[in-house]
Amino acid sequence: MTGTTAIIVTCNSVGHIEVCIESCHRQNLSIIVVDNASTDGTAQYLRQDARIRAINNYNNNGFAGAANQATILVDTEYCLLLNPDAELLNPIDDLVAAVEQNGHTAATGQLVSSDGAVQKGFSFRRFPTPTALALEVLGINRIWPGNPVNRWYRCLDVDHSRPQTVEQPAGAFLLFRRSDWERLGGFDEGFYPVWFEDVDFCKRIANSGGTTWYDPSVRARHFGGHSVQNVEFGERNRIWYGSLLRYAAKHFSKRAARIVAVTVGIVIFPRVLLSSGRGSQQSAVKITKSVWSQAWRTFWSAL
Repeated sequence: MTGTTAIIVTCNSVGHIEVCIESCHRQNLSIIVVDNASTDGTAQYLRQDARIRAINNYNNNGFAGAANQATILVDTEYCLLLNPDAELLNPIDDLVAAVEQNGHTAATGQLVSSDGAVQKGFSFRRFPTPTALALEVLGINRIWPGNPVNRWYRCLDVDHSRPQTVEQPAGAFLLFRRSDWERLGGFDEGFYPVWFEDVDFCKRIANSGGTTWYDPSVRARHFGGHSVQNVEFGERNRIWYGSLLRYAAKHFSKRAARIVAVTVGIVIFPRVLLSSGRGSQQSAVKITKSVWSQAWRTFWSAL
């Protein structure tokens, strides 16, 4: 079993997926695409290319669930998790070599925007600490992005032109062995439908003694956020806070997880109600109750 399979999870990605797939074809990668109930013609487009193994879900199985569906079908040694709005700009051979020859568990390359600028703060980060997530929840990182905690968390203090070991690359561009995915138990589908599943996977790599290599000579153009923008603002908050709380419960001490849960409980209503002035008060109350419930469960499970 050799070679690499690109795993692409889609949801209403018809405006980007063609460029992504063509960049994979140029490198003769096997391709498995899992479509999470798109309504924009993505599934119809996929059926036109016989070189693609496509799975069309009738429901949204989430990013982790869809990635697991694809990885089970992989018949190559390596998997390349790739967002549908990412375009490979050069060969991924050095990422494979980092895992195959240099002993790293996973490898990633450099993500750049459409203008060629490096996507610092997104390409890779350090694992979130309770303090970093508390500042995220409180909105301080948005108001004061240059604060020391946020600079450390988003690796804004790191030279992105230098190859190096990193903690948490984005799941938009991540290569790993299928056998390591099996050993680690795949992706946690409890992070539904999105967010923090890639952070959790990389954390489990690190906890098992593995390392992740970053090679800036391997680049991908990444547009970013196209699927999330289709989700209503309040619902995005519910999903993001829910995944954040799940991560805190899994990887923080009981005391730290409780602090994060309390912070979320205090902040959620004014943030949903007032941020950007979107949605009705009734919707804000509904979202708040849902997040409060998750925060409450996190608080008491950490006792």
